[in-house]
Amino acid sequence: MNAKVDLHMHTSFSDGAYSPTELVLKAKDAGLTTISITDHDSVNGLYEAITVGKDIGVEVIPGLEISTDIEDKEVHLLAYHVDIENEELRKYLAFFRDERFHRAKRMVQKLRNLGLSITLDDVLAQASNSAIGRPHVAYALVDLGIISNYYEAFDKFIGDNGPAYERKIHVSVQSALKLINDSSGLSIIAHPGYMKESILINLIKAGVDGIEVIHPSHNENQIRFYKGIVNQYCLLETGGSDFHGGKKADEDNLGKYYISYNYLEAMKNMLQKNTA
Repeated sequence: MNAKVDLHMHTSFSDGAYSPTELVLKAKDAGLTTISITDHDSVNGLYEAITVGKDIGVEVIPGLEISTDIEDKEVHLLAYHVDIENEELRKYLAFFRDERFHRAKRMVQKLRNLGLSITLDDVLAQASNSAIGRPHVAYALVDLGIISNYYEAFDKFIGDNGPAYERKIHVSVQSALKLINDSSGLSIIAHPGYMKESILINLIKAGVDGIEVIHPSHNENQIRFYKGIVNQYCLLETGGSDFHGGKKADEDNLGKYYISYNYLEAMKNMLQKNTA
């Protein structure tokens, strides 16, 4: 099947710039035939995206991006084909939506203590109805003219070592994997290029189903390395653009980072084995 599959993108229900409808339409225009919306701690955009996708001929795979902790480092797991009506999954999402709000309050207070004129309302205006995250704080800082671009916010203030950084409450890797498994999903290590090899190996040992090999942050050597890891450990291979749009200035990535449909078929085959 001649298809372009992008399994990593975000809507305005997390930290993306576009609504689910807008994103599906943009994906279609970019030549993508199958996508997965993987919003942070939210599946609310999937209902709209799946409906629009059916209308215009774009397959939308239910997805989710979850933050977890290993070796005292934050890592992200992508969950695919999750049952978005699963009760435990919905409880998890409600809890972390609330935690994100309180984290944003603490970051805003730290920024104000640094002398910056920013309020929680400024951040909430950026987040609208989505799960609040650091990108919304960055967007607010840009719009207020405090910094010149999205990335400067992380470099100067809210990056992991920044003066206004606030640690996020995470579930353990084991809890995250159980949550994904219990909601009938597959677990994939997101953008492993951001993590140490020891963390990657520990995640594999913990029982993840696959690795995101194709990602804008990965160079050719890294792609070859992760393909080798996938083959060595008999894991699934996925990939995508991690598209956000807007102030993140990654518009050119849509339709540029993708995988072929046979990798998606391998995922579906694993799901069938898991339910057999």
